[in-house]
Parts: sequence; C-alpha cells; structure tokens
Amino acid sequence: MERMEHTSNADLRTQADAVLARLVGDGTGTARLREDQWRAIEALVAEGRRALVVQRTGWGKSAVYFVATSLLRAGGSGPTVIVSPLLALMRNQVEAAARAGIHARTINSANTEEWEAVRAEITAGEVDVLLVSPERLNNPDFRDQVLPELAAATGLLVVDEAHCISDWGHDFRPDYRRLRTMLGDLPPGVPVLATTATANARVTADVAEQLGTGGTSDALVLRGPLDRESLRLGVLRLPDAAHRMAWLADHLDDLPGSGIIYTLTVAAAEEVTAFLRQRGHTVAAYTGRTENAERQQAEDDLLANKVKALVATSALGMGFDKPDLGFVVHLGSPSSPIAYYQQVGRAGRGVEHAEVLLLPGKEDEAIWEYFASLAFPPEELVRRTLDVLSHAERPLSLPALEPLVELRRSRLETMLKVLDVDGAVHRVKGGWVATGRPWTYDTERYAWVARQRKAEQQAMREYATTAECRMEFLQRQLDDEGAKPCGRCDNCAGARFTADTSTGSVDAARADLGRAGVEVEPRRMWPTGLPAIGIDLKGRIPPREQAGAGRAVGRLSDIGWGNRLRPMLAPGAADGPVPDDVARAVVDVLAGWAKGPGGWAAGADGAPPRPVGVVTIASRTRPRLIRSLGEHIAQVGRLPLLGGVEYGGDAPPMSRSNSAQRLKALDGALTVPPALASALAGTPGPVLLVDDYTETGWTLAVAARLLMGAGAEGVLPLVLAVQG
Repeated sequence: MERMEHTSNADLRTQADAVLARLVGDGTGTARLREDQWRAIEALVAEGRRALVVQRTGWGKSAVYFVATSLLRAGGSGPTVIVSPLLALMRNQVEAAARAGIHARTINSANTEEWEAVRAEITAGEVDVLLVSPERLNNPDFRDQVLPELAAATGLLVVDEAHCISDWGHDFRPDYRRLRTMLGDLPPGVPVLATTATANARVTADVAEQLGTGGTSDALVLRGPLDRESLRLGVLRLPDAAHRMAWLADHLDDLPGSGIIYTLTVAAAEEVTAFLRQRGHTVAAYTGRTENAERQQAEDDLLANKVKALVATSALGMGFDKPDLGFVVHLGSPSSPIAYYQQVGRAGRGVEHAEVLLLPGKEDEAIWEYFASLAFPPEELVRRTLDVLSHAERPLSLPALEPLVELRRSRLETMLKVLDVDGAVHRVKGGWVATGRPWTYDTERYAWVARQRKAEQQAMREYATTAECRMEFLQRQLDDEGAKPCGRCDNCAGARFTADTSTGSVDAARADLGRAGVEVEPRRMWPTGLPAIGIDLKGRIPPREQAGAGRAVGRLSDIGWGNRLRPMLAPGAADGPVPDDVARAVVDVLAGWAKGPGGWAAGADGAPPRPVGVVTIASRTRPRLIRSLGEHIAQVGRLPLLGGVEYGGDAPPMSRSNSAQRLKALDGALTVPPALASALAGTPGPVLLVDDYTETGWTLAVAARLLMGAGAEGVLPLVLAVQG
C-alpha cells in the first residue's frame, strides 16, 4: 500500500501509542499498545492485510480498530465501517471514539430518523467511523444503494463479534453472511479486521474462511490466551427459585460495585426485578420487551453506578462496555459454555477483582429445549417455502408468505436470510422472490450443529458440577491451548459465598413467586393472508365476536408458577384431576380478577358483568384435567357448568407454527353442541371459557367467536398457563 510507504514502522508505532493515550484518557502519554495490538495495527495500516483477532474480552480489540482508523484517516483513507450486532456497545463506541478525536456515527434500527443525515455526513467526508448493524446489510435499499458506496469508499472494514458469522458457533446470525458481498466489492488492498472473544478452533477456521482470510498468504490470525485474571468464578446450587431470589436479595449488596444479573427469559427478568425492588435494591430490567429509550436510560444508570444491577436477558448480551463492572450473576444457566464465557467477560475489565456466580435452576433445561426447537427448519418446510415463492406472480412479503408456510414469522425470516445467502432466494422491494438456482439442504451440517448444541448443554451441566478449575474448564471449551488452573475460582481457592438465605427473604420470595395471575390479552385482529388459504376472514375482529381480557395462573417461562405448571402440561404428561395447589391458585386468580381494576366486582364503568356460567374446551390429551378444572371453578364460583366446546372431528394438533396455519387447523374443527347453545340462550351475561393453556391465543379466539355466535353475551378466558 502506498499511503504509509513514507512512514517508518517506528514512527507509526509512536503515532499509534499517542492515539491510544487519547483513547484511554491518559494525559501522561505513557499508554502503550500490547504487542499483539500493535501487530494487528501494523498489518492493517502499513500492509493492508486482513486480520482475525481472537482475544479475551477486555484485551482491547476496539483499541485496534480505533487506532488503525485514526492512522488510516490521517493518511487519506476513507471511513472505517464497523459491522456490530450490539446496539448498547455501539453507543459506548461512539463515545470512546470521540475521546480519540474520531467522529463516529451509527445506522441501526434504533435511529432511523438519523439515517439521511448520516448519509449526508458520509458523503461530505465528515464521518471517520460508521457503525452498522448486520440487519442493515440485507435491507434492499441499504444493500443496493448505500452498501456499494460504502464498499467503494471504505478505508477499513471491521467485523465485530465475528463468531456470529459461523453457524458452528453459539450465536449464529445469518445477516452476517451478507458480509461476503461487501468483502467482494472492496477495492484491492483495503484492510479487513475481524474480532471476537468467543471462538473455538472450528469457529475460528470457519470465520477465517468466510472472511477470505483462510488459506491466503497475507492473512494474519492473532489468537491469545483466554484466561481472565480478574474474574473469580463460582457456582451456588440452591434448592429452588425462591431460595435463589432470596439469595440475591440477601447478598446483592455484598457483591462489589455494580453489575449484571442475567436471566434466561423475559418473564424471569421482570419477576426478579420486581422482587429485588420490593426488597429495597435499586435495579432495572433490560429485555427484548424494554423500550429503546428505557434501555438507554438503564445503560446510562449502570454506567453512572446509579443502579446496583441490570436484570437482563441476552438482549444485553455481550454488548455493554463498562470497565469497572464488578459482578455478573446468572440466575439460570445459559445452554452454551461459550455464550457463558462471553457474558461473564463483561465483568472485571478495569478492576482487579470481579465476582462471577452461576445459580442454576431446574427450569433451565426446559428453556434450552424450547430455544433449540427454533433451529433451522426441516427440509420439507424449506422446500415448501421455495415452491410457494417460485409459483408466486410477485414478491411475497413476510405477512403474505407466512400463511402459506407452517413457520412462525421470526423463524421464517431467519430461514429466508440463510437461503438468500445461499442464492436460493433474493430479498427485493416488496418482499422475497425465488431465484430458481439449485439449492441443496445440508442435512449433515444441520445435524452436526444440532449435536453440537447437545454437547454444549452437557458441557454446561458439567461446568456446574465439576470439582476442577472452572476457568480452565471454560478455556478448554474454547480450545485455549494455554488453559491451566486459575487459582481463583471456588474450586481452586474455596467458595467466597455461602448458600445461606434468611427466612424472611425466602418467605417473601415464595409469596412473590406464588402469587398467581397473568392477564391473557385477547386477539383483536385476524392474521393477514387468510383468504389465500381459503379462510374468508380479515382485518379487525368485530367486538361482538371478540373474547374479553382473560387470566392465567402463570407463564410457562417464569420461575414461579412456570416451574409448577411446566411438568404438568408437558407433552406426554399424565392426565388427571387438577391438583389441589393449582386449584387454590385458580381461586386466587378469580378473586383477584373480580376485585382488581376492571374486575366485575369493582363496580367501575366499563367493568364486565359477573360471569354467569362456565364452559370448557374439549381436549384429547387432558380431558380429566380440564373437566375437573371446569367443575371446580363452577363449584367455587357457584356457577352452572354449561357444557363444553367440542371438536367436530379429530382435534387439530398443537404446533409452534404461525397464526394463519393455526387458524387453518382450527377452521371448522370446533363446534358448539346443541345442548350448550340452548344453555347459552338463557344466560344473561358472560361465561368463563376454561382451557389448560394458551400459546397462540387462537383456540380461545375461535371458541369465543363460536360461543358469542351461539348467544353468549361475552366470553372471559381462564387458563392455567400462558406460553411465553
């Protein structure tokens, strides 16, 4: 490369160290790059090479691309483009870049109103660093209009969290595959840097190959030791969810500084946040349901140590840069030791000691299985999708395609992105089209990935029970050849925390987790595309055909009633009368429903009238459970059991398909028997509609529509559990 040919490596190193000093706020000018940091910068700036850097969290990978950016921009290069999936980290990166005199901007889903201004700044040469979310790479407008301009002008391409490229890894994201296009469009000699903290040997090789670094003579791969000397790992095994929550309430203030409490589900994060606040702790929830403005406020509060902890799902993930983070606690075990290493790596980057604790729960494996069920679809569903697209007269949007394929929208979209990268489909304005190119279902690869997931789950079981060094265990999972006992974890140096919990906290946690009652939001709109599958329904469901807001005892994903209901409602579970504790919870839910805001006992305007009868929904798998549940509600509420909605033929199978396909299965399947219709005609008020659980809400919606069509004045669903 010519731009640095008149600068000696010694001078370049001096300049690089000076940029580093500004980046880290070192007024003394004594900051120095690590040797591997310098090697990477030298390869990028002086030699225009491609580099893959696999180094532990906190090692300083961002310093490599910011220092390289400063030097390249000084030499006349175009802006650096950083592809990163981490919105939280993007915000941190913009602030860090400013300290080094680097003007950074972002294009992602959270700042759409700024996109045009950012493009104008790029055109004017005012942007040094552009951070782009991988989803942008597959947006038709961005891909066809912005991406070619960026590729032509880019001075350095950085792929952050590069393990996301590999479907051999724990966090595969198909949008990352679009990087192949950008790499192919880069002018010769433009350097490329890929960084990650969590890649084992197989993922490293796969990423290197996909980025064009594998097998090329000028490639540089820098892989360092993954031990984190500041982290003190430990595992606490507690009897149940109440004890785990009580332990947090009793010991949160014993943990150093501020930190992160990870949970496996949104429901658990919200439960834990509410409980810890009740016990006097300053914490905030951070999940996929948290509004963007609230997320930013939560991040700012943690950075400023205004909260003791964020209670977060993987929505926070590895994307948070707080060097003095003092602890990471997992309430529930992730399914992968590599994902676990990534998340705990947020702690202890700028402090001497940080505590890392895993509190595994009995619900963990059920949650692992649920997420595993969302893997790449079987071949027949993929072929069905390709067939539908190939026969379509125009591009099909996701809402238009969804009713024609038995996949939920998020899973369908992920599959289409993989097919897009494989060349079988193409995303255009208006939706997706089939290309007609030959495509092969890689059965062996998908089977290997499934086996790998099982192996990772087993590794997490072993991590929680091993008597050997925990840090060494994690390092070996990442194929770190330098793995050795750390001397700091609970197995090496003894436990620093006991499992002691106070009676008061345990009782409070039990009461909190034992509080039954979740609102069941009714369906108000028919899914789009039903006429395409022969169902003449669309738009808003008329109010006279809608169910009212319902209630459930709990969510299957929570750590309170979810843990009680999940085994009872699992596929293959034995059928039987409703258990006494669950029956008591149903009564509590009914009492709270009646007296709560909008309840029929509240007497407020708009409150529904008191139910005048009970109706059940037939079940092929749990007839005794539902019958006894209906009888119990009728007895306690002193209401008549009016009968049940029946299936005209075979009950349609429950599936994790999409809404349109679920409605197709229900179409014509449910009936209101004459005796029930006659009973409804004489009931001046709403009825309680009883079922075991609801996943999509469509069985309740269809049954409610039928009952109201048969004369019911209103329908109030009551189920044991809500999925999700």
